Amino acid sequence: MMKIALQQKGLKKIKADFQYLLSVFKEMLVSIDEAELVDILPFDNLDAAAKTYSSNEKMTQAIGICFELLNLAEENAATQYRRESETQFGIETTRGSWGETLHQWHTEGLDEKDIAEKLRQIMVMPVLTAHPTEAKRLTVLDIHRELYLLLVKRENPNWSTSEQAQLKQEMISLMERWWRTGEIYLQKPRLEDERGNLMHYFVNVFPEAVRLTDQRLQHAWTTLGYSPELLEWPEQFPLIQFGSWVGGDRDGHPFVTPEFTASTLRLHRKAILQVIHQQLFDLAAELSISSYITPIPKGFLKDIATAAQLFGAEGQKAIDRNPSEPFRQYVNLLLVRLEHTIEDNHSLGEASYFKSSKELVLELQKLRQVLIDLGAVHMAKQWLFPIERLVQCFGFHLAKLDIRQNSAYHEKAISQMLASSGYANSDYAQWDEAQRLDFLNKELTNNRPFLVAGTSCGPEADNVLGYLREVRRYVNLYGTEGIGSIIVSMTRSLSDLLVVYLFLREVGLKDAGLMVAPLFETIDDLNAAPEILTSYLNHPIVKQRRETLDGFTQEVMLGYSDSNKDGGILTSRWNIYKAEENLTQAANALGIKVCFFHGRGGTISRGGGKIHRFLDSMPPGSLSGHIKMTVQGETIANQFANKLTASYNLEMFLAGTARQTVKTPPVDKNSKVYGMMDILADLSRIHYRKLLDHPKFMELYSHATPIDVLELSKIGSRPARRTGQRTLNDLRSIPWVFSWSQSRFNLSGWFGLGGALDEFQEHYPEDYEQLKQLALEWPFWKYLLIQIESNLLDSDIDIMKQFAELIQDSETKAELITLIINDYHSCLQEIDNIFTEPMATRRISKLEDMKYRNHALKSLSELQVSYLKKWRAIRETDPKQAEHYLVQLLILINALSTGLKGTG
Repeated sequence: MMKIALQQKGLKKIKADFQYLLSVFKEMLVSIDEAELVDILPFDNLDAAAKTYSSNEKMTQAIGICFELLNLAEENAATQYRRESETQFGIETTRGSWGETLHQWHTEGLDEKDIAEKLRQIMVMPVLTAHPTEAKRLTVLDIHRELYLLLVKRENPNWSTSEQAQLKQEMISLMERWWRTGEIYLQKPRLEDERGNLMHYFVNVFPEAVRLTDQRLQHAWTTLGYSPELLEWPEQFPLIQFGSWVGGDRDGHPFVTPEFTASTLRLHRKAILQVIHQQLFDLAAELSISSYITPIPKGFLKDIATAAQLFGAEGQKAIDRNPSEPFRQYVNLLLVRLEHTIEDNHSLGEASYFKSSKELVLELQKLRQVLIDLGAVHMAKQWLFPIERLVQCFGFHLAKLDIRQNSAYHEKAISQMLASSGYANSDYAQWDEAQRLDFLNKELTNNRPFLVAGTSCGPEADNVLGYLREVRRYVNLYGTEGIGSIIVSMTRSLSDLLVVYLFLREVGLKDAGLMVAPLFETIDDLNAAPEILTSYLNHPIVKQRRETLDGFTQEVMLGYSDSNKDGGILTSRWNIYKAEENLTQAANALGIKVCFFHGRGGTISRGGGKIHRFLDSMPPGSLSGHIKMTVQGETIANQFANKLTASYNLEMFLAGTARQTVKTPPVDKNSKVYGMMDILADLSRIHYRKLLDHPKFMELYSHATPIDVLELSKIGSRPARRTGQRTLNDLRSIPWVFSWSQSRFNLSGWFGLGGALDEFQEHYPEDYEQLKQLALEWPFWKYLLIQIESNLLDSDIDIMKQFAELIQDSETKAELITLIINDYHSCLQEIDNIFTEPMATRRISKLEDMKYRNHALKSLSELQVSYLKKWRAIRETDPKQAEHYLVQLLILINALSTGLKGTG
């Protein structure tokens, strides 16, 4: 009951903060002569939408800003709720946290030394991508961050009235800048813009978020009575690393050139070295230990003298700066060595620069040990720990750059290489798997390249070899630390993976030890994945690497979006669940661990949802302790724009991974449950494909969603289609989800399940009753149903029907819309039946949230339908007027995305 009271308090805070922000926004509008807008905002005045206004563009912009203000109020309230809940009820009551995880292990009687050992084996890697789902301009995202900080600042109860007035004035100024900046891209962002946005998080957010997350773990550890000495220094903490796809992911992205990959790798390295340099500089300021007061070990003084001598005049200057303060001298000399590293100055030999981050780690550990021996443990923990942890997590590379390309693209590339090198039958794409394997196995036994240096083969081959040559140049200079994995999208056979080694051989990277990872995306590929993985791991070229590398772990990427588009939500998630189990079993049989790389997006349609619930829903025993996960589009800002929210999400990721890693699989699978789920997934796929395979489906999709507008939008540098063809298969899964979200169908997040559950209940009534018990006991089933229900709640029947009116064929409209709406009602009812408790009492927060939004969302959607109709009618005949309508539609897309808190 007390938790419910606190939840209600949180809801009241959201309302109060939103009303305050809304009042400030209205005051700003009045001050710039936009008072007319104030009266029509459909939030606190539900009759507002009935009024008219001379500028729909301004009205849409104003509503979009109001939605963002509501999102900021909700984020702030969530942070305050977690603080208050932890204070009142204890750290173990925050769902998914380190407190809950460590408390659970303590209750289960796990030995603290075993837990400490397990924590050292954890490695998580959020991988930021710039998929085209971030509709907001980067400048506007900065304004959001500033406004959020002012909202947090306002929490201080000790502000005087003049200070409160100043805070309000700062908010008004920010809001005016926001209003005059404009929310959306009217030109496509460049790759440099997307990379710049990610660099903000890597440099300005994540180092601090890691520090705060470490503090949360250490606090939970000591508070719950674990021995402090088991968790003191960086090497005892779980490893957090970061990855990026911007500059490396070129699947269907023609603008990611080899040169852009090279510049990205250099930018990453330069940025983190500058961050480390600043932290070393700050460290030197703190270590003001005088040799007159503290006896300094002779060996340490000798190391300082040796380093100073190596650097000559530079070294002498470094020690002269702080006479009688040897710790500062030591750090000053590390700074000189780091500056040589930044400048690639190797003139004084290998000892004058850091060949890798590991060398700096050793120097910092040496410094730590001297401090400990002197009894200055507090100083080591306070000042040295943060930079040790920084270097441990970010290295000299900042973020690992994954290289991703589609298997079909590789087929074209190898065909062009074969043709250029004189092969008679060079059309590799037409070979069957046996021919491919016979060719690859023979080729991979020798090291000769196909081509004479400088040979141009064709666009695909030149591009593949071009960016891999840039990777080789980087590796030759700095090692492999900054390179993530080479990921093969649409992996469908063993040959799709082995052909990558021919490309690596061609550029001199075959023996560099780079990870080649499959990406299994469709339902059929997920089912075939264990056999492909077993063949790959048993192949001589991989076996050789396994035998020479301690702790070899194979990365396997799982695609949520394409499997969803292929089979619908339930079929997708169930087949991914089984694939995780079967891939783990296949790897275990060879004594190998798997690092799953989850290609998640923002919503359940693309693997999204709360991260701790996502992790809890994985099959027990499938998590090795190493895990990667994409954070895509607007989800990056949602999770990491503000440092406390960022540290919370990192904590959920780390604690959830640790918690799931210690789970052991059941001795025997519950075959009955698996049989039930197989039947249900098959039924769901049948119902789903009834819609997608209908001959008139593309007519429905083309008219009843704004996909044609999204294809012209400026929200990402990547094209909406892989090859530019107007087919469902060629359409990327991201705009697929985005378009259904905009038209409020959201069918990628639920369609097919309603009809499947109806049929399942009819034919298997006893098993259907068991589904109710599973919703209480099985995290996978519970999580899935809750997320599907959220998609249903974000849908709107009235808006669906309005979009349906855009379909020209009346038969198509009647048949397919009826099919969709019937499944919608069935799905809602069935989920209520399975949970045995009505949605109204289970989903109070979600329903309250939608109450604030629905009226304004309806207003925008009605406007969107109106403009779509006008734009489509004249886009071929009146380009100038059509461009005007298109701008209106782009503004509406942004406002609706903000109101729906995502793009799907």
